Amino acid sequence: MNKLIGIAMAFIGMAIPVFSQQMNQIQVLGSHNSYHTGVDPALFTFLRSKYGARMDGLEYSHLPIERQLEMGLRALEIDVVYDPKGGLYAHPAGLQIEKENNLEGPPYDPQGLMLKPGFKVIHVPDIDFRSNVYTLQQELALLKAWSNAHPNHLPIPITMNAKDDGLKQPGFVEPLKFDKAAFDAWDAELLQGLGREKLITPDDVRGAYPTLEAAVLAHAWPKLSQARGKFFFVLDETGKKLETYVEDHPSLKGRVMFVNQTEGHAEAAFRIVNDPKQDWAYIQYLVRSGYYVRTRADADTVEARQADYSRLRMALISGAQVVSTDYYVPDARFAGGYVVKFAARWNSLLLPLERPLPAVE
Repeated sequence: MNKLIGIAMAFIGMAIPVFSQQMNQIQVLGSHNSYHTGVDPALFTFLRSKYGARMDGLEYSHLPIERQLEMGLRALEIDVVYDPKGGLYAHPAGLQIEKENNLEGPPYDPQGLMLKPGFKVIHVPDIDFRSNVYTLQQELALLKAWSNAHPNHLPIPITMNAKDDGLKQPGFVEPLKFDKAAFDAWDAELLQGLGREKLITPDDVRGAYPTLEAAVLAHAWPKLSQARGKFFFVLDETGKKLETYVEDHPSLKGRVMFVNQTEGHAEAAFRIVNDPKQDWAYIQYLVRSGYYVRTRADADTVEARQADYSRLRMALISGAQVVSTDYYVPDARFAGGYVVKFAARWNSLLLPLERPLPAVE
């Protein structure tokens, strides 16, 4: 069904079945680029003098992911680069820029983790390369330890980007592309790091339905009680990357991650619709239809700089299951104290028959 029809149906108000506490019936607060510590201030000032205001969108940072979870956030985003041999991202050009311009920055990778094979956690290679963790396995170990200490926690969706676009500058890295081998290795790392018992996969949702989307449209998401203590991952990519991940896995059979696929495809289950001001009615249609949706309360530091809550209000009205922010705590760099806070709650568009509030743990 196309987007315009979806918006029209959202305005009409579709009748939907009422279920008893399924995992898609909650609304949670999450963080965008959850691993991101930001460009070191001295390097940021230098780069902004060179590249101008285009750098402003990188001026945000996050607490360690375990701290975010302790604060009640229940959705995350982690980006990775492919490094099967190790060492490709061990010497970012930004470190040389700091050295050449006498800029003081914190130590980088003192344990040599970037030299080891495996996926690395990076936002923008060479300039925005500092993260709360260095490797995907390091992050997964932290997530598993936190989850084991909080075995009744709400299911945690984690969106992921496959970063393979570098900055075409002398001395900058050329990232490896994500081919089928890369995606197979990615799935394997998720299974290795968390264990199958900690994961909700497309196979778990599809069950006996002919396609994943058929299960979603039947509102067949697992019960919330069955989903507690688990994570589920979403590949936030389109085009060739999405096609490569799905290849030989129709309806995502055997795959670990869900994908951001549009309605009408066998793999459609989780939708990422980032502009709730423009698309709030479309998001409502998706949620009522059975899809799981993430949207954003703010982006590129714009709302924080202006203390503008209009996008947040529309995100909440949209009914998206995940509302993502960079500002679950205020950023002292911006006046106005912009902050987004709310506890996990039942989704107003999908209220269950019995409504004790979902424990955040």
